[in-house]
Amino acid sequence: MTHKIAVLDRLTLDAGDVSWHPLQKLGELLLFDQLKESDFKKHLSGVPFILSNKVVIGDEHLAVLPALRYIGVLATGYNNIDITAARMRGITVCNIPSYSTFSVAQMVFAYILHFSQHAGYHSALVKEGRWARSPIFCFWEKPLLELSGRVLGIIGYGAIGRQVARIARAFGMKVLVHTRSSFKTDDDQIQAAEREELFSGSDFISLHCPLTDKTRYIINEKTLALMKPEAVLINTGRGGLIDEAALDKALRARRIRAAALDVLGEEPPGERHPLIENPHTLITPHIAWATRQARQRLIDLAAENIRAFLEGKPINRVLS
Repeated sequence: MTHKIAVLDRLTLDAGDVSWHPLQKLGELLLFDQLKESDFKKHLSGVPFILSNKVVIGDEHLAVLPALRYIGVLATGYNNIDITAARMRGITVCNIPSYSTFSVAQMVFAYILHFSQHAGYHSALVKEGRWARSPIFCFWEKPLLELSGRVLGIIGYGAIGRQVARIARAFGMKVLVHTRSSFKTDDDQIQAAEREELFSGSDFISLHCPLTDKTRYIINEKTLALMKPEAVLINTGRGGLIDEAALDKALRARRIRAAALDVLGEEPPGERHPLIENPHTLITPHIAWATRQARQRLIDLAAENIRAFLEGKPINRVLS
Protein backbone atom coordinates (compact mmCIF):
# COMPACT_ATOMS: atom_id res chain seq x y z
CA MET A 1 0.00 0.00 0.00
CA THR A 2 1.31 3.44 -0.97
CA HIS A 3 0.88 6.09 1.67
CA LYS A 4 0.23 9.68 0.71
CA ILE A 5 2.44 12.14 2.59
CA ALA A 6 1.79 15.86 2.18
CA VAL A 7 4.29 18.60 3.05
CA LEU A 8 2.25 21.78 3.51
CA ASP A 9 5.00 24.42 3.40
CA ARG A 10 7.98 23.20 1.39
CA LEU A 11 9.37 26.70 0.95
CA THR A 12 10.16 26.99 4.65
CA LEU A 13 12.71 24.18 4.28
CA ASP A 14 13.80 23.91 0.70
CA ALA A 15 16.04 26.38 -1.09
CA GLY A 16 16.88 23.79 -3.73
CA ASP A 17 19.68 22.38 -1.59
CA VAL A 18 18.01 19.50 0.30
CA SER A 19 16.81 16.02 -0.66
CA TRP A 20 13.28 14.75 -0.05
CA HIS A 21 14.28 11.19 -0.93
CA PRO A 22 13.97 9.83 2.64
CA LEU A 23 10.24 10.70 2.58
CA GLN A 24 9.74 9.65 -1.01
CA LYS A 25 10.87 6.14 -0.07
CA LEU A 26 7.92 5.89 2.33
CA GLY A 27 5.13 6.74 -0.07
CA GLU A 28 3.69 9.22 -2.55
CA LEU A 29 5.06 12.61 -1.53
CA LEU A 30 2.97 15.70 -2.21
CA LEU A 31 4.99 18.90 -1.94
CA PHE A 32 3.07 22.16 -1.58
CA ASP A 33 5.04 25.39 -1.58
CA GLN A 34 2.69 27.02 0.94
CA LEU A 35 -0.74 25.42 1.05
CA LYS A 36 -3.55 27.78 1.99
CA GLU A 37 -5.96 26.71 4.70
CA SER A 38 -8.84 27.22 2.29
CA ASP A 39 -7.37 24.50 0.05
CA PHE A 40 -7.01 21.82 2.75
CA LYS A 41 -10.18 19.95 1.81
CA LYS A 42 -9.42 20.05 -1.91
CA HIS A 43 -5.89 18.67 -1.66
CA LEU A 44 -5.73 16.75 1.62
CA SER A 45 -9.07 15.00 2.10
CA GLY A 46 -7.59 11.57 1.35
CA VAL A 47 -4.16 12.11 2.86
CA PRO A 48 -3.28 10.18 6.05
CA PHE A 49 0.10 11.85 6.71
CA ILE A 50 0.60 15.62 6.90
CA LEU A 51 3.86 17.43 7.59
CA SER A 52 3.85 21.10 8.55
CA ASN A 53 6.52 23.51 9.63
CA LYS A 54 4.48 26.62 10.35
CA VAL A 55 1.09 26.11 8.69
CA VAL A 56 -1.58 26.25 11.39
CA ILE A 57 -3.72 23.13 11.81
CA GLY A 58 -6.74 23.67 14.03
CA ASP A 59 -9.85 21.68 14.85
CA GLU A 60 -11.75 23.28 11.97
CA HIS A 61 -9.12 21.91 9.58
CA LEU A 62 -9.08 18.46 11.13
CA ALA A 63 -12.85 18.28 10.71
CA VAL A 64 -12.50 18.21 6.90
CA LEU A 65 -9.65 15.67 6.85
CA PRO A 66 -11.29 12.31 7.67
CA ALA A 67 -8.35 10.20 6.46
CA LEU A 68 -5.77 11.98 8.61
CA ARG A 69 -3.90 9.68 11.01
CA TYR A 70 -0.65 11.51 11.61
CA ILE A 71 0.66 15.09 11.83
CA GLY A 72 4.40 15.54 11.69
CA VAL A 73 5.66 18.91 12.87
CA LEU A 74 8.72 19.88 10.86
CA ALA A 75 10.11 21.69 13.88
CA THR A 76 10.59 21.25 17.60
CA GLY A 77 7.86 23.67 18.69
CA TYR A 78 4.30 22.59 17.94
CA ASN A 79 2.23 25.62 18.94
CA ASN A 80 0.81 25.77 15.39
CA ILE A 81 -1.07 22.50 16.00
CA ASP A 82 -4.27 22.21 18.03
CA ILE A 83 -2.98 19.40 20.22
CA THR A 84 -6.23 18.92 22.13
CA ALA A 85 -8.29 18.62 18.94
CA ALA A 86 -5.85 16.12 17.47
CA ARG A 87 -5.97 14.01 20.62
CA MET A 88 -9.77 14.00 20.61
CA ARG A 89 -9.73 12.74 17.01
CA GLY A 90 -7.14 10.04 17.66
CA ILE A 91 -4.51 11.69 15.47
CA THR A 92 -0.87 11.15 16.42
CA VAL A 93 1.33 14.25 16.48
CA CYS A 94 5.12 13.97 16.43
CA ASN A 95 7.72 16.70 16.51
CA ILE A 96 11.45 16.70 15.80
CA PRO A 97 13.61 17.65 18.78
CA SER A 98 17.33 18.32 18.56
CA TYR A 99 17.65 18.61 14.77
CA SER A 100 18.99 22.18 14.95
CA THR A 101 20.88 22.08 18.24
CA PHE A 102 24.31 22.93 16.86
CA SER A 103 23.02 25.49 14.36
CA VAL A 104 20.99 27.45 16.91
CA ALA A 105 23.76 27.33 19.52
CA GLN A 106 26.28 28.79 17.09
CA MET A 107 23.83 31.56 16.23
CA VAL A 108 23.63 32.49 19.91
CA PHE A 109 27.38 33.00 19.89
CA ALA A 110 27.28 34.86 16.59
CA TYR A 111 25.15 37.38 18.49
CA ILE A 112 27.36 37.36 21.57
CA LEU A 113 30.51 37.87 19.50
CA HIS A 114 28.79 40.63 17.57
CA PHE A 115 28.37 42.59 20.78
CA SER A 116 31.74 41.67 22.26
CA GLN A 117 33.95 42.24 19.21
CA HIS A 118 32.07 44.55 16.80
CA ALA A 119 34.00 42.90 13.95
CA GLY A 120 31.66 44.00 11.18
CA TYR A 121 31.54 47.57 12.48
CA HIS A 122 35.33 47.91 12.60
CA SER A 123 35.73 46.20 9.22
CA ALA A 124 33.47 48.86 7.70
CA LEU A 125 35.62 51.60 9.24
CA VAL A 126 38.75 50.00 7.77
CA LYS A 127 37.16 49.96 4.31
CA GLU A 128 36.31 53.65 4.77
CA GLY A 129 40.02 54.36 5.24
CA ARG A 130 40.07 54.90 8.99
CA TRP A 131 42.90 52.45 9.66
CA ALA A 132 45.05 53.96 6.91
CA ARG A 133 44.66 57.36 8.58
CA SER A 134 45.32 56.08 12.11
CA PRO A 135 48.34 57.67 13.85
CA ILE A 136 49.10 54.34 15.57
CA PHE A 137 49.05 50.69 14.52
CA CYS A 138 45.49 50.03 15.69
CA PHE A 139 42.24 51.71 16.73
CA TRP A 140 38.83 50.78 18.09
CA GLU A 141 35.68 52.85 18.42
CA LYS A 142 33.55 50.57 20.56
CA PRO A 143 34.47 48.76 23.77
CA LEU A 144 35.83 45.24 23.23
CA LEU A 145 34.68 42.67 25.76
CA GLU A 146 36.52 39.54 26.88
CA LEU A 147 33.96 36.81 27.47
CA SER A 148 35.98 34.87 30.01
CA GLY A 149 34.51 35.56 33.44
CA ARG A 150 31.28 36.99 32.09
CA VAL A 151 27.96 35.44 33.04
CA LEU A 152 25.55 33.86 30.58
CA GLY A 153 22.02 33.22 31.82
CA ILE A 154 20.17 30.41 30.07
CA ILE A 155 16.41 30.01 30.46
CA GLY A 156 15.41 26.50 29.41
CA TYR A 157 17.93 23.68 29.52
CA GLY A 158 17.05 21.22 26.81
CA ALA A 159 19.44 20.12 24.07
CA ILE A 160 20.03 23.64 22.73
CA GLY A 161 20.41 25.22 26.15
CA ARG A 162 22.98 22.58 27.13
CA GLN A 163 24.95 23.07 23.92
CA VAL A 164 24.98 26.83 24.48
CA ALA A 165 26.30 26.19 27.99
CA ARG A 166 29.09 23.98 26.65
CA ILE A 167 30.21 26.66 24.21
CA ALA A 168 30.02 29.30 26.94
CA ARG A 169 32.28 27.25 29.17
CA ALA A 170 34.78 26.91 26.31
CA PHE A 171 34.93 30.72 26.32
CA GLY A 172 35.47 30.71 30.09
CA MET A 173 32.04 32.10 30.88
CA LYS A 174 30.07 31.29 34.01
CA VAL A 175 26.59 29.90 33.31
CA LEU A 176 23.40 30.40 35.29
CA VAL A 177 20.50 28.12 34.37
CA HIS A 178 16.80 28.51 35.12
CA THR A 179 14.75 25.47 34.16
CA ARG A 180 11.64 23.67 35.34
CA SER A 181 13.56 20.39 35.64
CA SER A 182 16.52 19.55 37.83
CA PHE A 183 19.83 18.77 36.16
CA LYS A 184 23.21 17.39 37.10
CA THR A 185 26.62 18.74 36.15
CA ASP A 186 30.18 18.20 37.27
CA ASP A 187 31.08 21.77 36.30
CA ASP A 188 30.88 24.15 39.26
CA GLN A 189 30.68 27.06 36.81
CA ILE A 190 27.27 25.90 35.59
CA GLN A 191 24.76 26.58 38.35
CA ALA A 192 21.01 26.44 38.76
CA ALA A 193 19.49 29.82 39.57
CA GLU A 194 16.15 31.26 40.51
CA ARG A 195 14.66 33.57 37.93
CA GLU A 196 15.43 36.77 39.81
CA GLU A 197 19.07 35.74 40.38
CA LEU A 198 19.53 34.92 36.73
CA PHE A 199 18.05 38.18 35.47
CA SER A 200 20.01 40.37 37.87
CA GLY A 201 23.32 38.51 37.60
CA SER A 202 23.75 37.84 33.88
CA ASP A 203 25.67 39.81 31.26
CA PHE A 204 23.89 37.93 28.47
CA ILE A 205 20.53 36.14 28.74
CA SER A 206 19.57 33.53 26.15
CA LEU A 207 16.04 32.08 25.87
CA HIS A 208 15.64 28.38 25.11
CA CYS A 209 12.38 27.40 26.79
CA PRO A 210 9.27 26.30 24.87
CA LEU A 211 6.40 28.74 24.44
CA THR A 212 3.62 27.75 26.83
CA ASP A 213 1.02 29.60 28.86
CA LYS A 214 3.55 29.76 31.71
CA THR A 215 6.44 31.08 29.62
CA ARG A 216 4.55 33.53 27.42
CA TYR A 217 5.96 37.01 28.09
CA ILE A 218 8.58 35.66 30.46
CA ILE A 219 10.44 38.77 29.33
CA ASN A 220 8.28 41.63 30.56
CA GLU A 221 8.53 44.99 32.26
CA LYS A 222 9.23 43.39 35.62
CA THR A 223 11.96 40.99 34.48
CA LEU A 224 13.58 43.62 32.25
CA ALA A 225 13.83 45.90 35.27
CA LEU A 226 15.93 43.24 37.03
CA MET A 227 18.56 43.11 34.27
CA LYS A 228 21.91 44.87 34.31
CA PRO A 229 22.08 48.09 32.24
CA GLU A 230 24.88 46.52 30.19
CA ALA A 231 23.05 43.20 29.65
CA VAL A 232 22.13 41.81 26.24
CA LEU A 233 18.96 39.74 25.70
CA ILE A 234 19.06 36.95 23.08
CA ASN A 235 16.02 35.09 21.73
CA THR A 236 16.34 32.24 19.25
CA GLY A 237 13.30 30.44 20.70
CA ARG A 238 9.80 31.82 20.16
CA GLY A 239 8.71 35.43 19.73
CA GLY A 240 5.90 35.02 22.25
CA LEU A 241 8.42 34.65 25.07
CA ILE A 242 8.88 38.43 24.97
CA ASP A 243 6.50 41.29 25.66
CA GLU A 244 7.74 43.26 22.68
CA ALA A 245 6.26 46.58 23.77
CA ALA A 246 8.00 46.29 27.15
CA LEU A 247 11.31 45.37 25.48
CA ASP A 248 11.07 48.26 23.03
CA LYS A 249 10.42 50.65 25.90
CA ALA A 250 13.32 49.28 27.99
CA LEU A 251 15.76 49.54 25.09
CA ARG A 252 14.80 53.09 24.19
CA ALA A 253 15.12 54.10 27.85
CA ARG A 254 18.58 52.38 27.87
CA ARG A 255 17.57 50.17 30.79
CA ILE A 256 19.39 47.32 29.04
CA ARG A 257 22.11 47.48 26.42
CA ALA A 258 20.65 45.58 23.48
CA ALA A 259 18.54 42.69 22.23
CA ALA A 260 19.45 40.13 19.57
CA LEU A 261 16.34 38.49 18.16
CA ASP A 262 15.92 35.75 15.59
CA VAL A 263 12.18 35.47 16.26
CA LEU A 264 9.29 37.91 16.68
CA GLY A 265 5.72 37.56 17.85
CA GLU A 266 4.41 37.93 14.31
CA GLU A 267 6.34 36.48 11.38
CA PRO A 268 6.83 37.98 8.94
CA PRO A 269 6.52 41.24 10.88
CA GLY A 270 4.89 44.45 9.76
CA GLU A 271 7.11 46.95 7.97
CA ARG A 272 6.95 49.45 10.85
CA HIS A 273 7.61 47.00 13.65
CA PRO A 274 8.91 49.01 16.65
CA LEU A 275 11.72 46.58 17.46
CA ILE A 276 12.96 46.62 13.87
CA GLU A 277 13.10 50.40 14.01
CA ASN A 278 14.73 50.36 17.44
CA PRO A 279 18.43 51.32 17.17
CA HIS A 280 19.43 48.92 19.94
CA THR A 281 18.31 45.65 18.34
CA LEU A 282 20.01 43.12 16.11
CA ILE A 283 17.30 41.18 14.28
CA THR A 284 17.64 38.27 11.87
CA PRO A 285 14.76 36.64 9.92
CA HIS A 286 14.31 33.38 11.90
CA ILE A 287 17.42 31.74 10.45
CA ALA A 288 19.18 30.27 13.49
CA TRP A 289 17.80 26.81 12.66
CA ALA A 290 18.19 27.07 8.89
CA THR A 291 21.66 25.81 8.02
CA ARG A 292 21.52 23.33 5.15
CA GLN A 293 22.73 20.57 7.44
CA ALA A 294 19.94 21.20 9.96
CA ARG A 295 17.24 21.36 7.28
CA GLN A 296 18.38 18.07 5.76
CA ARG A 297 18.52 16.49 9.22
CA LEU A 298 14.95 17.69 9.76
CA ILE A 299 13.74 15.86 6.65
CA ASP A 300 15.69 12.73 7.57
CA LEU A 301 14.22 12.67 11.09
CA ALA A 302 10.70 13.36 9.77
CA ALA A 303 11.05 10.21 7.69
CA GLU A 304 12.28 8.25 10.72
CA ASN A 305 9.25 9.43 12.71
CA ILE A 306 6.82 8.21 10.03
CA ARG A 307 8.65 4.91 9.63
CA ALA A 308 8.43 4.29 13.37
CA PHE A 309 4.72 5.14 13.34
CA LEU A 310 4.09 2.70 10.48
CA GLU A 311 5.89 0.01 12.48
CA GLY A 312 3.58 0.64 15.42
CA LYS A 313 6.35 2.15 17.56
CA PRO A 314 5.94 5.93 17.27
CA ILE A 315 8.78 8.13 18.49
CA ASN A 316 8.96 11.83 19.37
CA ARG A 317 5.24 11.70 20.00
CA VAL A 318 3.55 14.79 21.33
CA LEU A 319 0.33 12.83 21.79
CA SER A 320 -1.35 9.68 20.53
